[in-house]
Amino acid sequence: MLIRRFLTAAALAIALPLCAHHACAHEGAGHNGGRIADAGPYHIELVTKGKTVEVTIYDAKEKPVSPAGFKGTAILVVGGKPARVVLTPAAARLTGEAEMALGANPKGVVQITGPDGAAASGKFN
Repeated sequence: MLIRRFLTAAALAIALPLCAHHACAHEGAGHNGGRIADAGPYHIELVTKGKTVEVTIYDAKEKPVSPAGFKGTAILVVGGKPARVVLTPAAARLTGEAEMALGANPKGVVQITGPDGAAASGKFN
């Protein structure tokens, strides 16, 4: 019984920090104040302001990746309905405009396609 408790505690000690930084979307963790999610080999940060969607792409070491050659789509839930936003490179991130205000923390998925044609997606709850 003592060994089982020890193994359970050890597993939680390992899993919780991984969730906090890699496996789960979480608010306020991004360099721009947004939420971070894993998307294949990347981490993506989602920030919404009014109708604007901004997605910053980071490598595995959380260094910003140039958005040149990337494209994406954000599918966010607004008022119970999906809002599709096409994302294109602009400055240091992918950006797009929705047809309506999105709120600060919409739920949904961001899909990105890299310059090599590989697609990945990150989920935001």
